Amino acid sequence: MFRILLLLSLFISTSHASDFCVADLKGVKNPAGYPCKSHVTVDDFVFSGFRAGNTSNAFKASLTPAFVDEFPGVNGLGFSAARLDLDVGGIIPMHSHPSGSELLIMVSGHITAGFIATDNSVFVKTLSKGDLMIFPQGLLHFQLNSGNRKATAFFSYSSTNPGAQLLDLALFGNNLDSVLVQKSTLLDPEQVKKLKGAFGGSY
Repeated sequence: MFRILLLLSLFISTSHASDFCVADLKGVKNPAGYPCKSHVTVDDFVFSGFRAGNTSNAFKASLTPAFVDEFPGVNGLGFSAARLDLDVGGIIPMHSHPSGSELLIMVSGHITAGFIATDNSVFVKTLSKGDLMIFPQGLLHFQLNSGNRKATAFFSYSSTNPGAQLLDLALFGNNLDSVLVQKSTLLDPEQVKKLKGAFGGSY
């Protein structure tokens, strides 16, 4: 009986080692995530940063991520989260997440959101408190406040670090020759110059 209890106690005391892998943010990150932290506490599994963000910017929007770099406890678990705050008229412009799908959970206000499938079909809906909407991995999508008061939503992602590529920034926030941008977008030189100025690209 003593041997059984001893084996059981050893199993219980060491079993957590395979239950999780809290990120050691000082380690080298690779496609599988970070190496495991050696000393873990309950605080590694709690994220306390989901407060209303600062929306005093051109997009009137704030995104507060709880990805692996902000929330080491999600390392290796295949999901993460974020909070979205949109002032009246606020928008998250067209963008994509190359490494994960997104689930939007409405908390307050009204958000019109949509995505474009690879066959160019469009899926758009105005969402209210309690609504959920899925944005499949890699597809272009957007969210905008379509109400008359602040809107808040939470996101869950099917990745600890879904990544993001903002379409406007990708097109106009770079040093790609403006003639090539004009030819690939069919925009005139003045439009390209204006947009590169707005997004920090070199003309």
